[in-house]
Amino acid sequence: MSFTAAGPALQQAPSGLVRCWESPAPYCLQTSLRILVRGKQDPTIRLGPGVAWLAFLTPEGPATLHLREEPVPAPGARVRARAWGPGARCALDSVPALLGEHDDWSGFDDDGFLATLPRMVTETRRRNLSLRLPSTGRIMDSLIPVVLEQKVTVLEAYYAWRYLVTRYGVDAPGPAPSGMKASPAPETWRKIPSWDWHRARVDLSRSATILRACALASGLERLAGDPLGEDLTAKLCSVPGIGVWSAAEITQRTHGAPDSVSVGDYHLAAYVGAALTGKRTDDAGMLELLAPWRGHRQRVVRMIMLSGYRKPTYGPKLAPMDHRRR
Repeated sequence: MSFTAAGPALQQAPSGLVRCWESPAPYCLQTSLRILVRGKQDPTIRLGPGVAWLAFLTPEGPATLHLREEPVPAPGARVRARAWGPGARCALDSVPALLGEHDDWSGFDDDGFLATLPRMVTETRRRNLSLRLPSTGRIMDSLIPVVLEQKVTVLEAYYAWRYLVTRYGVDAPGPAPSGMKASPAPETWRKIPSWDWHRARVDLSRSATILRACALASGLERLAGDPLGEDLTAKLCSVPGIGVWSAAEITQRTHGAPDSVSVGDYHLAAYVGAALTGKRTDDAGMLELLAPWRGHRQRVVRMIMLSGYRKPTYGPKLAPMDHRRR
């Protein structure tokens, strides 16, 4: 894999800074980056077939990143990356990890390992050889929406993220699609008044966790350079309000964690159990089922999700709560 300047030099121009990323293996932007999207109206990312727009803050300022797949002879892949704004160079530097350059599936794709997997998983992998697990390296951009998803419906969390980022985020530089914003800086999150947390339907517990994390943002961001493992999880969980579920969800995005399982998720254990055995299970049961594939458990979960399997539903759905009345 390689990441090179497009043309004789890397230049800032109205068309932005440009580089190309190439891989001898297949790659799909839409499948790989889907985990970063927080609903169809997420103001920080626009994702479609073969194209992605992302807006985020870097140490040098806001940046807009545009990614587009380009045709190359099979089975290789090429993605042209273009960036605008004060953080354009930082954004381009993050592209290889973002696209999953260091995400190594060789152990998973080994014939001996594949032979241990259910057919649902192996068939889904065969159809999705272009999937990579992305590593954004941006802790706060993953931590805050994960906290918003704690103990509420996905629709509630997506609404809160969209409302707060649209209201307090930084306009995406360059020719970004209308309405795109970079997530607010930690100091901006800390200045959001209580009434806007209520308008976003965020309860006191979640807003307090976000404010605590923002007070520790500089230290938390340095964790992007830490290796995966129990020590990293412990450091994330040292923030009151961040537990093992949140830590798993964060590192799946920031580090491309191939073995991270979201223990404590409202739906995941029952879903995995139903997919693998036909019966629902709890977290302990899910971990037991996934134990033979330790090291690749998140990959197995992603394959199950991509398989199209839908577990049977019983009883009423979890009703959204309106925290504006509290």
